[in-house]
Amino acid sequence: MGKLKIFFYALTHWEKWHYHAKYIPLYPAWIWYCLRSGSLWFFTPSNPTLTFGGFEGESKKEMYEQLPVSAYPKSIYISPSFLYKEVEKYFSENYFNYPVAVKPNVGMMGFMFRKIDNTNQLKLYHAKMPYEYIIQELVTYPMEVSVFYYRFPDSKKGIVTGFLKKEMLDVTGDGKTTLENLMLQLSSRPGFNIEEWRAKHSERLKDIIPAGKTYRLSWAANLSRGGRLVNLEREKDERLLKVFDDLSNYTKHFYYGRYDIKCNSIEDLKQGKNFSILEYNGCGAEPHHIYGSGNNILQAYKIILHHWNVLYKISKDNYNHGVGYWKFKEGYRFLKNAKKHFKLLKTLDKEFI
Repeated sequence: MGKLKIFFYALTHWEKWHYHAKYIPLYPAWIWYCLRSGSLWFFTPSNPTLTFGGFEGESKKEMYEQLPVSAYPKSIYISPSFLYKEVEKYFSENYFNYPVAVKPNVGMMGFMFRKIDNTNQLKLYHAKMPYEYIIQELVTYPMEVSVFYYRFPDSKKGIVTGFLKKEMLDVTGDGKTTLENLMLQLSSRPGFNIEEWRAKHSERLKDIIPAGKTYRLSWAANLSRGGRLVNLEREKDERLLKVFDDLSNYTKHFYYGRYDIKCNSIEDLKQGKNFSILEYNGCGAEPHHIYGSGNNILQAYKIILHHWNVLYKISKDNYNHGVGYWKFKEGYRFLKNAKKHFKLLKTLDKEFI
């Protein structure tokens, strides 16, 4: 797809628009909730046991510690101050085997998420990463799904509003086309940046991928990194809801957010078996079911506004039960530091192959 075609495709497909371009018309509603609550950080009581309500900058460690141990991958936390021999010792003591997954303890959008196949790759990652990161058992279940769930504090039963399958950023060879040209065919995908992936796979751009062979460009299935979402609305039922009611009530204080999960199958997930929670994204989570469902921009806005209204109500309920709003200076300082953190991660991600 030529540059001009890509431009016009992006212009006529709202999913490709910049975040702020999509959300500007909705900002008055967000401001109204700030005014009603008397706090710019009205959302912070939504998930009381997550930093900043899970809006941004929360650690994965605090999320995992509130879940059943069997519900998430085996993980260890590595400080950048560790000598590499200490990392190797810790790796061995916890009975890890390659390949493993690594990612920042505080991260977003899949920045610096990598599959690590050997000790040399891990050594390079450790040398590059300036923040605490996680070494995690690589979950090999064949399906990744996204589940948006919320529950009001006075109820044990919640609602699953979104259920989607997340597809990895892959290309499939035909025995004739180079990797670079296969990547160009993905240019219309929301979040796909051809220059980024050219840089990351520069040594193989002219390789011809054999017919039927799948080549994985990224192990992060994030929409923002070119992953694709497939709507599973028809699969929502009471069995699925019970799984997330049980998880929400186990943690006691996860009321609003999105679970990213690897599972063996949808049926196994509904039975509460053979699944692993990769992340729980709190009140800052976007309801991803606005994508992959054929929604126009007005339908997407309706979904977003409904979720913001629910977020406000849950936060207000928790506030009435004694969970305070963050103070302005505290929240401003935290958000400023989080943005600085993520900006560096984004830069590192582009540089680190």
